[in-house]
Amino acid sequence: MKEKYYLFGGSGHGKVVADILISSNINVHTVLDDHPAESTLLNIPIISTKSYVPTPNDQFIVAIGNNWIRKKIVETHAFSYFKAIAPAANVSQFAEVGEGTMIMPKAVVNAGTKLGKHCIMNSGSIVEHDCVLGDYVHVSPNAAVAGHCTIGEGSQIGMGASVIQCLTIGKWAIIGAGAVIIRDVPDYAVVVGNPGRIIKFNKPE
Repeated sequence: MKEKYYLFGGSGHGKVVADILISSNINVHTVLDDHPAESTLLNIPIISTKSYVPTPNDQFIVAIGNNWIRKKIVETHAFSYFKAIAPAANVSQFAEVGEGTMIMPKAVVNAGTKLGKHCIMNSGSIVEHDCVLGDYVHVSPNAAVAGHCTIGEGSQIGMGASVIQCLTIGKWAIIGAGAVIIRDVPDYAVVVGNPGRIIKFNKPE
């Protein structure tokens, strides 16, 4: 039986992911969203999760930008997941990309890097060689991570932020927009500025 492709999430991030899939000649069957602002997303019908009737070979991607919500959806629904990689992205053949991960136009993932499951490499972001990103990490537009870095589960690298080489960023950390990270960052830390400084700790709920 032919696979059917679904998006979970019908807001702005879902629109970008849908556009990537359309550009990749992947036919998105339906979008699932329990609180949609509109009835369609790029002419793709939106239905509620209660209206979804599973069939064999259904494939999903959780097209929601919030890392914590994305994790909760994945843990709640036993779907099979596929990747969305924009034709204009530059992903090394020697990189590893986990299921459910989304890579936007002009993003770069270089050789030896491992992206976890359900990550987001947003537009124009760069992850250099030999990095390891945990599940649910989001590298925001135009952020750059230098080589040999490790980023823990659920962390977000803010728009235009820079992380120098060989650093470790803990799980569920938030790196503010434009921050310059020159030392390791602990779990749950919120870091801003140049050079980056911790302003608080923030566990997701």
